[in-house]
Amino acid sequence: MLAIATLDLPLPCVLAPMSGISDLPFRLITRSFGAPLAFTEMIDVRAIRHKDKRTRHMLASTPEDRPLGVQILGNDEENVIKALDTLEEWDFELLDFNAACPTPKVTRKGKGAALLREPNTLKKLLNLLVHRSRVPVTVKIRAGWDHNSINAREVALAAEDAGVSGIFIHGRTKAQGYSGTVDYRIIREVKEAVGVPVIASGDNASICAVKKMFDETGCDGVVIARGSLGNPWIFREVSRFFQDGGACGKPDPSERSVIMKRHLDLSVRHYGEKRGVGNFHKFFIWYTKGLSGIKPFRDRAFRANSLDEILGLIDELHALDHSSEPESLTHHS
Repeated sequence: MLAIATLDLPLPCVLAPMSGISDLPFRLITRSFGAPLAFTEMIDVRAIRHKDKRTRHMLASTPEDRPLGVQILGNDEENVIKALDTLEEWDFELLDFNAACPTPKVTRKGKGAALLREPNTLKKLLNLLVHRSRVPVTVKIRAGWDHNSINAREVALAAEDAGVSGIFIHGRTKAQGYSGTVDYRIIREVKEAVGVPVIASGDNASICAVKKMFDETGCDGVVIARGSLGNPWIFREVSRFFQDGGACGKPDPSERSVIMKRHLDLSVRHYGEKRGVGNFHKFFIWYTKGLSGIKPFRDRAFRANSLDEILGLIDELHALDHSSEPESLTHHS
């Protein structure tokens, strides 16, 4: 239902590369619910060259974690070339170049969304990647730098001319960051201007939002980002929607408990107990979003340092979810 170069994906949706989130444990959880393509966290080309422990963890994968995309960040040809040489050691199917990250620590160095202000420089970098990469190359862009410099269509055409196999576009400007509203019109303009697949990003947090994105933009696929946090079953919902238009119910307490434990186990296996538990703290918050009476559990979760402590908290949550007592946890409507 979504073809990017040689990749034929059964669903027109992709798990986004999210810094500090899209590690191997998280990707494996989302894949168990049907995510057909996932990306590593964004990695600076300079970090790839040095191959430190953190970078190796970010690039780690398994046979179940395929097809896999690697997203890189940079703005100079020398480091891009050296990063490509280093990446020969890893197996993956797609290389994405980030020209969309809006964070100041990235843009003030002329990287990420800052490249939207330098379309010619971006085109040269993409042309270099396309000709040197052993896998297809895509690019992630935004609507523009700010509302006075909307240039997504121009940038997309330059990227297509450089030979990219697909364009990921977030429908906000750099100045907006992740606030304000997504501009569907700009995404549609990009889709109508280029012949390569256009995969749309921004607020795809529910089936209704995903449907609106397709209807309003005519895009070839969507990117699921924040909508997957604590909600990996959104991919199951998307799958069901495209199969027969039906809807899936939200997970019951038992399923949520099982997934939380599985995610925690994967995190500990990947990082070791101390770091794995620490990394899971934020996911505990996301998995328990919408539950009343949850604050004491979250406070305890953030103080927890061992696997057994977190497992105990998950079991307590599960027990309370099944309790008929008035003070038991309930979902907000």
